[in-house]
Amino acid sequence: MHNRLYTSWRNLLSTYTDDTLFIEYHWEEIRDTYSEQKRQYHNLNHISHMLHFAENDQADLVDYDMLQFAIWYHDIVYKATKSNNELKSAKFAEKQLKCLQIDPKRIENCANLIISTKKHEILNTQNQDNAYLLDFDLAILGTTWETYEAYTQKIRKEYSMFPNFMYKKGRKKVLQHFLERPRIYYTEKYHDLWETNARKNIQRELTIL
Repeated sequence: MHNRLYTSWRNLLSTYTDDTLFIEYHWEEIRDTYSEQKRQYHNLNHISHMLHFAENDQADLVDYDMLQFAIWYHDIVYKATKSNNELKSAKFAEKQLKCLQIDPKRIENCANLIISTKKHEILNTQNQDNAYLLDFDLAILGTTWETYEAYTQKIRKEYSMFPNFMYKKGRKKVLQHFLERPRIYYTEKYHDLWETNARKNIQRELTIL
């Protein structure tokens, strides 16, 4: 998987720089960060799945490159005990993209894509890119129960510093928030594909918490 991800990273950056040392350094930074032991779910597997969806939907995306950068960096800062991970991740991405001389407006759009993953609400309504990113990020919710259950176990491990009564209270709040939304998935494509299953999975998890 690492080789495939590295190729994807190199292809993306080579559009903006021919500095191989820069590309290598920032690949290793991303690889090592997402491979930290504490990351049971928010790791390179999650990034890989999102990139796969983005590649499949490339024709429907307005700024494919910025969406890819948003995927790579949206969880670069991840501490289960903090609530400002998305904002810090966005700042981190902005700093890296400025080194590539990318247009400031595109950088701002990328940062907003990352920030939107905090509350999973669209911040950029100019096109469907934000909707697609949020749907990719929540793809796991609409999978089979077996896959979903394995995901919940990984999330619990990421929050292992909290006792059960605290974790369950917080988890229930998050799940109820998704159920109360008019729709979990913003794009028509993924709403049709995943919405029903996601709601069933969430309801089932709630019954066993």
